[in-house]
Amino acid sequence: MLSYRHAFHAGNHADVLKHFVEVELLRYLNQKDKAWWYIDTHAGAGAYELDRGYAAQNAEFESGIARIIDAPDLPPALGAYVDLVRRFNGPGTLKHYPGSPWFAAELMREQDRMRLFELHPADADLLAENFEPLAKQLIIDRADGFKGLKAFLPPPPRRALVLIDPPYEVKTDYRTVVSTLQDALQRFATGTYAVWYPLLQRPECHELPRQLKELPAKSWLHVTLSVHKPALSGLGMHGSGLVVLNPPWTLADTLKQTMPWLVGKLAQDTHARHQLETGGAE
Repeated sequence: MLSYRHAFHAGNHADVLKHFVEVELLRYLNQKDKAWWYIDTHAGAGAYELDRGYAAQNAEFESGIARIIDAPDLPPALGAYVDLVRRFNGPGTLKHYPGSPWFAAELMREQDRMRLFELHPADADLLAENFEPLAKQLIIDRADGFKGLKAFLPPPPRRALVLIDPPYEVKTDYRTVVSTLQDALQRFATGTYAVWYPLLQRPECHELPRQLKELPAKSWLHVTLSVHKPALSGLGMHGSGLVVLNPPWTLADTLKQTMPWLVGKLAQDTHARHQLETGGAE
């Protein structure tokens, strides 16, 4: 199915959580001079307009990035992420929102590389156009990232962040995420893998993090952000979560300091909350 376009949701509460964590993971990799790879299995278009087109229809960014970009009490830990969004827009404006590959590109150094997958033909074309100046440091595949990932593991520098955030348009995506990571960990056990998923009223959403925690990674971190009470109809996304396999040791403390503030800023009712768990293989 190729009906999903991330532009409809650009800059929403789920993007805030996902991209904040992505930036923290890449900044940690940058603490060492050794090269890293960024691999994105569902890269999207890489950049989105907020004041026109798909994003303007639901304006989900207004209850996401727009609530925090100019907050005077912004926690220091969120500063790097928010500064990158500001840099993408220019002074005093919020008309565009960067996709996951753009954040990686901004943090990428000369020795680092990106490998991006996008199956939707229109978004794949936009992705190639948006990142044409970085052609020497990246490969873009118009392909299924679930299937294509194995060709790049393990990466030559043996350091990488793999972001997996499919649209979950079909229920099989949940099973495919787990099987893809089972294979990935066999090929590259020490990589860092970040898996985004929606909080919906369906059993697959509750089972996915449990299954990911049981994979043979050395350690894991699970964080969720719910911004409102689930609808009685069971329809709609009330939040999102991330499971990070082999996270940096600093990430848990960063989230402990930051998530309560994000809940307060992004809450849409009194049921907003977050959850943070960590664990590892016995």
